[in-house]
Amino acid sequence: MFLEQGISPENKFWKYLIGSVFIIAASFIGQIPFSVAVLYKSYINKQDFPSENAVIMKVFEPNLTLFLVMLSFVFAFAGVFFVVKYWHSQTLLSITTSRKKIDWKRVFFSFALWATFSVVSFFILYFNAPDKFISNFKWEPFLILCFIGVIFIPIQTSTEEYIFRGYLMQGFANLAHNKWFPLVMTSLIFGSMHWFNPEVTKMGSIVMIYYIGTGFLLGIITLMDEGIELVLGFHAANNLTGALLVTSDWSVFQTHSIFRDLSEPSAGFDVILPVVIVYPILLYIFSKKYKWSDWKQKLTGKINVVESSNQ
Repeated sequence: MFLEQGISPENKFWKYLIGSVFIIAASFIGQIPFSVAVLYKSYINKQDFPSENAVIMKVFEPNLTLFLVMLSFVFAFAGVFFVVKYWHSQTLLSITTSRKKIDWKRVFFSFALWATFSVVSFFILYFNAPDKFISNFKWEPFLILCFIGVIFIPIQTSTEEYIFRGYLMQGFANLAHNKWFPLVMTSLIFGSMHWFNPEVTKMGSIVMIYYIGTGFLLGIITLMDEGIELVLGFHAANNLTGALLVTSDWSVFQTHSIFRDLSEPSAGFDVILPVVIVYPILLYIFSKKYKWSDWKQKLTGKINVVESSNQ
């Protein structure tokens, strides 16, 4: 079983705390090229180093900014690999799935399903209120965006899933020896990591319902499916379609997307809608396709440390 693969008497929770610090440090190292580039441009332009993140994100052309930001996730993923293999004596597969190998069909099915939903839902919004969007499409920068996005955005989203739904979920399972605690903790931490996003500043703290709700969705899928393949596909589709389809002046990333959203952000039922309606439908589709059962045990059951093994 997925959580049990990381549990053993030797794999104490304090090791996950140290491992997390190492992964964070690796991520910070990956941010050095971006910081140095901003510092250099500030120096040659005889300007002060920007103090606000929103300003920093606009120092360079959007494609270059996206590339430099994504580098930190490459380093973070390397940190995850190092910590899992050499600190916990596990394999990357053991924090990926309970299956004998990664089920790529699950990854691609989830990606296709959520990408289709994202595209269709966007164009419904577009045709209902076309005045809120303008064309942002330019062939050359868009093709460069596609190249960078297809390579680096899946690395970014996969890194986040390996950290939260893989590494930390098994870590909290080592601490609590049950399944509900890892689900709750990783979902809350995942949601809180988005607190400083400009979307929260613009729309208010109510948008955290969406972020934390998404964390619970991804955690539930992981526990029910005994692996992170489905969430890998979902997360990659969510971020990639968002980067390619539409950008705005208040979003966390400015990209050379097809459209630009001109509307002023506001939080209402559209924030709660995915959590209370769309996500349950998605869970229903996955549960039927992959024949999930025994929900109570898989989401809240206890973990028998004696019978588990470290892989």
